[in-house]
Amino acid sequence: MTLAFSPPARPVQPPPAIYAPSPREVSFGEIRGRAPAGTTIVDVRVDGVYRGHGSLSGRLYSTRLSLPSRDVTIRITAVNADGERSSADVGPVYGLPPAARPHAVKASLDRTLQRRIRALIDAYPGISAVYIQDLLTGKGAAWNARARFMGASTLKLGIAIEVLRVLNGKPAPGSYVGQLFQRMLVYSDNAAANDLEVWLGGSTYAGSAQVTKTLHGLGLGDSYINGGYLLGTALSRAIPLTVDQQPFYYDTGKYTSAWDLARIHKLLHRGAAGQGKLVQLPGRFTASDARFLLWTLAHIRDPGKLDRYLTKPGVSVLHKAGWISTVRHDSGLIYSRDGAFVAVVMTYQANGVGESSDILAGKVALLAYKRFTRVVARTSADAQGRLFFL
Repeated sequence: MTLAFSPPARPVQPPPAIYAPSPREVSFGEIRGRAPAGTTIVDVRVDGVYRGHGSLSGRLYSTRLSLPSRDVTIRITAVNADGERSSADVGPVYGLPPAARPHAVKASLDRTLQRRIRALIDAYPGISAVYIQDLLTGKGAAWNARARFMGASTLKLGIAIEVLRVLNGKPAPGSYVGQLFQRMLVYSDNAAANDLEVWLGGSTYAGSAQVTKTLHGLGLGDSYINGGYLLGTALSRAIPLTVDQQPFYYDTGKYTSAWDLARIHKLLHRGAAGQGKLVQLPGRFTASDARFLLWTLAHIRDPGKLDRYLTKPGVSVLHKAGWISTVRHDSGLIYSRDGAFVAVVMTYQANGVGESSDILAGKVALLAYKRFTRVVARTSADAQGRLFFL
């Protein structure tokens, strides 16, 4: 019996490698990787929608595009001269605007913004502190920014930074540390924060001391954590870093300032591009860690604070709030197609805080958003004489 001859099967083209972005991270729209040998075209799709070709240099491909302000899945398809195709996916990836790509800026005071912020503060019935800064131009304003407030859950950001520094990589989804990490930040779970402190140092006191040491190593001298959480609940003038009204706080507990919280968020923003002090920490805190932490903050659902009046499409508020009976704070990064800014609002009332604190945070963020988008418009068009700074 003669067997029919079958030609050997052609090898299947391997899928392309995707170097950036990575899953469970934010992305400013940079996509790059390595294509299989013989690739002539690299197609890019976002949630199934074709978004163009990547640029090929040898086998390396890259492109930059604007991603939606939400979780997406990116598909890269490599096509060779014979029309053979292979694909790879990456997701979830949270899109941030290309205009907000991190870079170093020099802080300077926006006097008009300072006056308007002061008017909001004067109308608030308690003690407050504010720090806001545009991360594109460096312009900003502040009031009482070095005063120390009881930090409440805002300092869980410090625990998160220390966990990632020690862990040597993002916590795996569903892992012990991964579940605690999500519960601590997304749901502000105090028991999860305590468990992570124990994981770090063997006890809440040892773990919190480790967190404080790292914060101080970053230059955040106004921040301090002692123990666990209770279960239940230039040629221009510098942005002023003063203590104008000091609220009461327990110096043996947890405290921080608007200035320190603002710097934590700015460090995360710059760290996402591999810049700044965070990625220089002893141990291992990488740009990937910063992008993962920002991705986690993007999934916090704690509305009515900094995001209270920022409901426009394409605006993302990545924030962490904290409160107890006498203090109520919110701090975060606000991203839009024009760029990004950091905003911190801290409040204290001896008789108890309430919705007025959240309203103040919302008004400050909205005022900053309107002011900074106006600055961007002037910066981009002033050379043509069409727009003027108001």
